[in-house]
Amino acid sequence: MSTTNGFYEVTPTLDNLFRGLVLFGRNVASYKFALAKSLIDVSSQKEDLVKLEDLAVPFSKYICEHLKLSNAQGTSASSRFLNACREFNNGDLTESDLNDITVQQGFRYVIEAFHVLGTEQIEKRFYFTRGRNGIKITDELRELSQLHQFGNLALETEARWNLVEKAWELNLPTQLLTVEVDINYELLTGKQHPRPTVTRVRDALNGYQKGHCFYCSESFLLPDVQVDHFIPRHLMEKGFIKQNLDGVWNLVLSCKDCNGPSGKGGHRIPAFNYLEKLHRRNEYFITSHHPLRPTLLETGLKRSHRVYFLNSIWNTAKSYGFHDFVPEIKTGIRL
Repeated sequence: MSTTNGFYEVTPTLDNLFRGLVLFGRNVASYKFALAKSLIDVSSQKEDLVKLEDLAVPFSKYICEHLKLSNAQGTSASSRFLNACREFNNGDLTESDLNDITVQQGFRYVIEAFHVLGTEQIEKRFYFTRGRNGIKITDELRELSQLHQFGNLALETEARWNLVEKAWELNLPTQLLTVEVDINYELLTGKQHPRPTVTRVRDALNGYQKGHCFYCSESFLLPDVQVDHFIPRHLMEKGFIKQNLDGVWNLVLSCKDCNGPSGKGGHRIPAFNYLEKLHRRNEYFITSHHPLRPTLLETGLKRSHRVYFLNSIWNTAKSYGFHDFVPEIKTGIRL
């Protein structure tokens, strides 16, 4: 599972395995995201077997919802299934007919490919295929649905989906979409004019932090989390630092305690060892060929350059008399 750059290996939990499939898997069409959200929906059903006609209901629903927002849902020039979803949205196809076409066309390749990372099939599975009968839910999927982080997974999947389809919509390779953060630090927007809304900052960042505070590692559920500037923003406002501290590379998610007056908010910067954690988080974005990748590559095209960039920024901030922020670690989770 080397394609995840250690993302799953350092914290091998089921929620991080699911995240790895969504964040690091290949994106040829949006079907993977629709299947991920459908699995979340059916994870609590009593029967182990999920028939394709039942799985087709949430699967096609999510595709149809996204087609209303963006007509680009893949790199293929044509798709009978996507055309059927468009016809349904236009009122030219019944729900029953759409369901039949979804069973016949919608699941091609995606069910077999969902558990593939790079060129490897992962060992743990959230379901097994049962041919035309459907899929059989595994204990892993049921265990996943009981985890505290389960409530974040649908939002994270949606955020990744939004980013990828925006790149398709703009006719860009998914690794070439560059984005900026809006003034309220709530939304990611494209640099094109007019600036399209891409997705929510918190939802896009959360998967790569594995649903934990960047500083104390406390587990949280979205949206009860704050967007924080690792290097304080007012250094840029006062002209002490020339680099853009609003960049995604400098934004992390923090619990309210760590970001409050008694924590990092009290004119402190994270201790030097947190630079390694920030670098590792940023490398996850780059390794996964995430649409935010070019924004992070602005800090350096080579890994060594990016390490130097972060060290230099931290040392500059430290030279202005900031004290180290060393939070109390609340869990043993590793980023």
